[in-house]
Amino acid sequence: MTPLGTEIAALIRQNGPIGIDRYMALCLGHPVHGYYRTRDPLGVRGDFTTAPEISQMFGELIGAWTAYVHGLMGQPDPLLVVELGPGRGTLMADALRALRAAAPGLRVVPHLVETSPVLRAAQARALPGTGAVWHDGIETLSPGRAVVLANEFFDCLPVRQFARRPTGWHERQVGLDPDGGLAFGLSPEPTPGLDADGLDGTLMSVPAAGLGLIRTLARRLCASGGVLLAIDYGHARPGFGDTLQALSGHAFADPLAAPGTADLTHHVDFAALARAARAEGAAVRGPVEQRDFLFALGLGARAERLKARASGAQAAEIDAAVARLTDPAARGMGGLFKVLAVSGPTVGPLPGFPDA
Repeated sequence: MTPLGTEIAALIRQNGPIGIDRYMALCLGHPVHGYYRTRDPLGVRGDFTTAPEISQMFGELIGAWTAYVHGLMGQPDPLLVVELGPGRGTLMADALRALRAAAPGLRVVPHLVETSPVLRAAQARALPGTGAVWHDGIETLSPGRAVVLANEFFDCLPVRQFARRPTGWHERQVGLDPDGGLAFGLSPEPTPGLDADGLDGTLMSVPAAGLGLIRTLARRLCASGGVLLAIDYGHARPGFGDTLQALSGHAFADPLAAPGTADLTHHVDFAALARAARAEGAAVRGPVEQRDFLFALGLGARAERLKARASGAQAAEIDAAVARLTDPAARGMGGLFKVLAVSGPTVGPLPGFPDA
């Protein structure tokens, strides 16, 4: 068992089983053994690859989108560009390059919400001389109109899970098996207040942390102005099922096997996020599929311009990147990944969405 697994097992022996949300929070954010505290998880040597790491075109299109939205927001100067979970800083670096090309002279202040010391160091290397400001959470962000980017961020926020039984919805927990290993189980008592319909055995996820975050952001956007652009894998309509997963070495793994050494994620419930944002008075657009969003922003034309100056091998790489970003098949990101925009009620239409 990993050091974190040993610590979690001791916690359970002392206090009883813990919810999936707490288990995720410990695995990903433990101050000593947490997954994101101890490593760079991206790229060939890591556990997964995100869209900005596949091609510079992704970040450049987001930067051009930000430039257009900056105009819709009344052209604030300086412009706060916030990224939640910025990885290696690749998306921000590519977006800033495109943004400055589209809006010469605009002062841009990048704000990065990141808790990982390893990734903060990588972001600093990617963003020299930009005046980037780091935050542990959104609570310390500067006031004012902002464009907030969240690429593959909501999927790793802790989620609660519940299983339907004849007596009601029982919370799914992590406890110990007879040999002292970690094992999934259910709370013996149903959780009050859950009235969703479901057949016996149905599993339901409630993204409590994500809902709280998007409510806070929606209130800020309504009060101060700005837009949130969230890109992630998930489903557009409400549904049941277990989407909790662990990734290690670019392959699925047992979420309980090696706590702290694998990424833990879940499919984002975009419908729930949209409802929460609207409840705060925000305007919501999408979700739309990543494929449609990127092509609407001009991915095809951007790829052709890059290929015009590329070698044969480079052109093939560009084509492969476009396919991976937009292909709806199993290994592509075009259909599984969705894009959601949240803004104050007076901002819009927004590029990439049907009402634009």
